[in-house]
Formats: sequence, C-alpha cells, structure tokens
Amino acid sequence: MRKETPLPSSSVPGGAAPPLAKFVSSCFEKKPLFLTLLALTFVMLVWNLPPYYQTLLSSSSCSASLAAATSAVSNITSLPLTASPLPLKQQKLSSSPKPDPNKRVFQSYGNAAALFVQMGAYRGGPKTFAVVGLASKPIHVYGRPWFKCEWISTNGSSLRALAYKMLPDWGYGRVYTVVVVNCTFPVNPNHDNSGGKLTVNAYYGDNPRKFEKFTALEEAPGSYNESKFHPPYDYEYLYCGSSLYGNLSASRIKEWMAYHAWFFGPKSHFVFHDAGGVSPEARAVLEPWVKAGRATIQDIKDQAEFDGYYYNQFLVVNDCLHKYRYAANWTFYFDVDEYIYLPDGNTLESVLNEFSDYTQFTIEQNPMSSALCLNDSTQDYSRQWGFEKLLFRDSRTGLRRDRKYAIQAKQAYATGVHMSENVAGKTLHKTEDKIRYYHYHNSITVPGEVCRELVPMSAKNNFTMYNNLPYVFDDNMKKLASTVKEFERKTVGDVQTPQPAHINIPRHT
Repeated sequence: MRKETPLPSSSVPGGAAPPLAKFVSSCFEKKPLFLTLLALTFVMLVWNLPPYYQTLLSSSSCSASLAAATSAVSNITSLPLTASPLPLKQQKLSSSPKPDPNKRVFQSYGNAAALFVQMGAYRGGPKTFAVVGLASKPIHVYGRPWFKCEWISTNGSSLRALAYKMLPDWGYGRVYTVVVVNCTFPVNPNHDNSGGKLTVNAYYGDNPRKFEKFTALEEAPGSYNESKFHPPYDYEYLYCGSSLYGNLSASRIKEWMAYHAWFFGPKSHFVFHDAGGVSPEARAVLEPWVKAGRATIQDIKDQAEFDGYYYNQFLVVNDCLHKYRYAANWTFYFDVDEYIYLPDGNTLESVLNEFSDYTQFTIEQNPMSSALCLNDSTQDYSRQWGFEKLLFRDSRTGLRRDRKYAIQAKQAYATGVHMSENVAGKTLHKTEDKIRYYHYHNSITVPGEVCRELVPMSAKNNFTMYNNLPYVFDDNMKKLASTVKEFERKTVGDVQTPQPAHINIPRHT
C-alpha cells in the first residue's frame, strides 16, 4: 500500500494541528499579554525604588523614561497602557514637609557638672550607711533627683532600700552642692558577715530609666565588726578640721597643735585636711604629732576640680563626721586660728558631762586683734607664741558672731561648719559661762611677726581704739603659754620653726 505524505495543518481543513504548530501559534497569540505584564512589572519596580535610588534619578528623567517605555509597549501590544501611577508618586514626593526656618534646634556638647562625685562611703551602724559627695547644684535645686541603694552579698543575695538625701551646705554651694545620701535597710544586710558591696543608683529626675549606678562601698568577708558601734570608743575627743588653704604660718600651726593636744589630753585625735595650705614647713611642725599617733593629715587637693563653697569645706566636715562617727564621744569643729578655752576653772570633762544630754552645743567666741601688742621693752616678742602676745579683745557686745560647736557624731546624719541641722536630739547654745573660744582672725596667714602695732602700757587698764573698734586687755591665754610649751617639749620634743626676721613695729598712740 502506498503511503501518502501528510499535508500541513493549514491546508487540511478541520484537521488537528501538529505540536510545533500549536506552540508557535500559542506564542504569537500570548505575546501581547506577556509584554503587557512585563511593562507593568517594570513600572511597579520603578515605583518601589528605595529613596536612595530615587534621589539619583530626577523626576523629569524618570517621567521621560517611563513615558517612552509605556509608549513602546503600547505600540507593540496595542493595549491602552498609560503611566498614570507616576503623577501620584510625584505628588507624594512634592508633599513632603519642608524644614521650618523658624524651628530652632538645640545641640548639647559635654557635661557642665557631674551627677554625683563621691568622696567617701561609711557604715553608720548595723543597718545604715552614709555616702558623702558632691552633685550638680542646679539639678538638686531645680530638679528632682533621687537615689536608691542595694546591698549585693557575695553569696548572690541582694537587699534594696530607698535612700534619703540631705543637702547640708545651707545653700552656699556653687556649681556643686554637698549631698549626703543615707541608706537605711530594714535589717543588717551583712548579718552573716559573708561580705558584699553597697551599690547606689543616682537618678537624674523622675524618669526611673535614666540613672547612673556605682559601687559606693565594699566589705570583705569577715570584716564586719559590730563592736565598733558601741563604747568604749578609741578617743574621748576628735577634732575634724576644715579645708586648709592659702599660705599658712608654720609657727601658728605649731602653737595651735601644741595647745590643743594639751587641752584635749592624750585620748584625743586631730584630723587635718590639706587643700593646698599645708606647706613643707607646716607639715614639718605637724609631723611629730602624726608620728606620735595624735594627728592625721589627709590630702584633699583634688577637690579643686569641683567648684564648691570655700574649698568644699562643707564636704570635708561631713566626710569627717561619717568617717569617724564612732571614733570618739565628742567631735569638735573649729578652725586653726581659734583656741578653745575654759573660763573660771572649769574642766573639759565636767563641762561635757553637764552637756551629755545634748547632741550638740555651740561655742561663743572672744574676737581678738591679730595686730595689737603691748609696747613692753621687757618682752622679746620674737621668741613668744602668737597667743602669748596678742592680748587685746574686741569689747563690743550684743553682736551676732559666728559660733563653733561640738557634737556627738553618732547622733548626727549630716553637719555644717557652724552647727548641724540634721541631728537626733537637743542643741544647746547658752554655753558662754562654761566654754568659749579665742579667735585670732587672719593671724594664721601673717608671715613673720604678728605684732604689727604697739600700744602703750597704759592700754592694759583702758579702752584702746584701733581701726574704729574698741579693744580691752585680755591675758587669759598668755597665762597658759608656759604650761603648753613645757607639755610640747615633753611630748614631742623641741619643734623648730623659722624665726621671723626683725622688723620695726609702729607705735600706736
């Protein structure tokens, strides 16, 4: 049988198309739809370009490119495809808000003052701690900073407590103010003596998420000793000195130290704070007392980095209060140009026994001239101590003068220069018949001879007017000079100081 060659499907009426023919036909039929979808995909891709790439293309070039592409696709597919999304995008870009030239921006750089500057942290008892430092004064005056305390034990447990802050500088602070943070826990956080650390959160304001956290104090395992919080204490009397600054006279420091070591007796200790005023000569006259265990000199010259009141003396006295809170029965606060004196044969022990029911008592001053001396040819003033020859007291009465004070530190939470306002217990002011202090104002900074004006011998029995102020003769301190000198010689030996050069002293008539 002869096989006939099959005819092409196009020429076979009603015949089935071969596979190749179907594919070609299908391709040509679907090409317009494919190109349309391709064009739409391209438009959507451009529409969703990230802003970074959009900035690389100007709106005009984008419009031209899109319009050309749309036109080409439209010609190929003969479909009414347009670039209608483009104007919407341009409208979106043009609707972005322009910067307001009147909207001011405030850029901050650095910090003017620290949130907290710690000087010391101490146990105030089994359950309480004190953290002493400085802080930005505007924050505490105009803001609402606060503190929180936490004890973290070495065994992993922790205990938290809210803190109570005190600002004891009476508003005298400058850039910095003094802050004493009291942390009191419901129980002794180191009751098992396992050791741990006290951490403090210092908050900038009401926002509890904005704070600085620091470790204020650490206790090694086995170091807690509760007996130190109960008498007998190491000393009967402690002296907490304010900041020593300026050019202090080594001779006056020597005399002051010898007098008060004698006055307070062997169960006393003196803490000095060197803010730049303890020269090598001044240190030399204090060193024998340091070696004898009667005095301590702390270097606080770094306080100059923080602008507080008067060499940060409020900070210093508060640190001393808490550092030595349980070191003595009574802590005294006065300056190195001031001498404590007991009138009418009183003894220090009897006076303080009488004042024992009070937490603190203030002391009235006898203001002395730091220039007037008697014109007595029998006296060799170059060999005499300052309080031995400055014998004229300001006789004005009824004036309010600065007072100094003594305090039972274990009853105080913070303190000041002239008294404390943060105590538990009573304060006594009427003490002038029992205890006073002689104040030789500015004599501590006089180089060489302090006798700068001589008055006639008749001034011993009369009023003397000097710089329009009335003075009377007062030799109470002079009567003690020989006793104090002998005490010094027996206790630390002869402490030598440079002798002042001879000068001609003017006579006062």
